[in-house]
Amino acid sequence: MSTDPIRSGARPLVPALMFVALVVAAVGSLGTPLITSVATTFHVSLDSAQWTLTIALLSGAVATPVLGRLGAGPHRRAAILATLAIVVGGGALTVLPLPFAWLLVGRAAQGVGLGLTALMMGVARDHLPEERGAATIALISVVSVIGAGVGYPLAALLAEFGGLRAAYGLGLLVTALAFVTAWRSVPAAPEGRSAHVNVAGALVLAGGLLLVLFLAGERSLWSRHLAVAAALAVAAVLLLCVWTVSELRTTTPLIDVRAVRHPAVAGANLAMFVGGIGMYLLLTLITRYAQTPHSAGYGFGLTTFVAGLVLIPFSALGFVAGRLTPRVRERIDGPLLLAGSAAIVGGGFVLFAAARSNLAELLVAMGVLGFGVGSFSAAVPGVILAVTPKNETSSAMSFNYVVRSVGYSLGSAIGGLVLAAGTATGRLFPNDDAYTTAALVGIAAMAITTTAALALARRRSPETRRSRPAPTP
Repeated sequence: MSTDPIRSGARPLVPALMFVALVVAAVGSLGTPLITSVATTFHVSLDSAQWTLTIALLSGAVATPVLGRLGAGPHRRAAILATLAIVVGGGALTVLPLPFAWLLVGRAAQGVGLGLTALMMGVARDHLPEERGAATIALISVVSVIGAGVGYPLAALLAEFGGLRAAYGLGLLVTALAFVTAWRSVPAAPEGRSAHVNVAGALVLAGGLLLVLFLAGERSLWSRHLAVAAALAVAAVLLLCVWTVSELRTTTPLIDVRAVRHPAVAGANLAMFVGGIGMYLLLTLITRYAQTPHSAGYGFGLTTFVAGLVLIPFSALGFVAGRLTPRVRERIDGPLLLAGSAAIVGGGFVLFAAARSNLAELLVAMGVLGFGVGSFSAAVPGVILAVTPKNETSSAMSFNYVVRSVGYSLGSAIGGLVLAAGTATGRLFPNDDAYTTAALVGIAAMAITTTAALALARRRSPETRRSRPAPTP
């Protein structure tokens, strides 16, 4: 038996990392099934209630690069515990009988926890044997995606029978448990590390990301105030360009942009961006279609709770794919696995476009989506970390998370725009054909993703194909 306390404690460390990653993902997406309940409880519009989800995604995307840099330094454990404490505090604000503005503050605090996924990967890579660490990182990536499918039906059930505060109370409870779990299980970072947060760079990046995600979420701005939206889009591009230039010039970058330019890292992030658009688009289409009432001429009129159950095949098959991917990865090169996973998601779009007349067909499409997303999410870290030093694990994966968040936001926005374009004047719900059109857009996105992954596979060198992690400098 190993006498190394880290190695001998590897068994409880793995479920602890998985639990924390699952909790922050589920709590971050907790607003999805509760939007209607928030609107009725606080007497606000549905657009305003939508911000309980949007603000969590925004704060998560902004916090992730900063946490990723902190995770590369000696104070990673403190950063993890402090972040979870913020999430617990945010959970308390969502439960207390406070005005709507305080609910938004609480949800923003909860969203900060979304940045912990990359830090969990850094802990796994530092403190687990190589093969087990790679498998654990793959599963952490998967549970960070399927967490929504776990939290959605539970939150909807509690909201239906116990009210809005009961649903948010679930988030407070599990994040408190996650804090205790991290306190007991997460070890300190290896000695000899240092990390400096470039505050100016962080602020510029935060401004650019806020504008990008805001524009993706505010679809009405494009239709009602096109000039304002275009000006904000230009400002976002300029801010991101300024940030990129400053990162290349500084000796303490928030994200190592030079490493991001490596063909393997750039290719994986490009595939994640375009693939994320398609993946979230299909998830949105299926759940929205399932809840559309029969009076629209299609749909199944499912309640929020029952619609949440439709996500079970997504979560279950996503987890199965995540467990299988490390074994398949031993026989198939990472980019080829990305291409195959993207093709599977494309198959889910084809199923949805061709057959959605009964609920069983929707469940099959959701299961195919889950398997493809699970496999894709598990494969991405292997491609990136094969050329990334250990001490840059958290930073590299945090950048990938930001790319994924932007892709998911654009996927949701594109779906809303296509369905809005297919809604006749005076009607509440879009035509059935609009869903087919949106599915075709998704097929195109996954075709681009598959092509990008295949191009990356052709460029990879024999040394990289062995997928050995880069040595720590």
